[in-house]
Amino acid sequence: MKPAVFDKVMRFLDQLEQDGISYTLAHYREEALLVNVAVPGERWEIEFLTDGRVEIERFVSRGEIADETGLADLFARYGEAEQLELTPQEAALIAK
Repeated sequence: MKPAVFDKVMRFLDQLEQDGISYTLAHYREEALLVNVAVPGERWEIEFLTDGRVEIERFVSRGEIADETGLADLFARYGEAEQLELTPQEAALIAK
């Protein structure tokens, strides 16, 4: 990471700290550092790229709360069960 980009990241993290905003760091792309920010009703993914660009994705909650039966949908859609072509009911059994 270039010094100017590192400085930009550090200034941003300092601002989050000063404002009491929680964050985590992750690294999924070779050319980027990801800052995950979670605030009430929103999640932000801020990526600082080595070329100096900043990419931001913002996810806003619709305010709907589900119970644990919603977990079956998670595994049915994105888990290995999907690759095995299981029905949502079968995936729900695996998730238990």
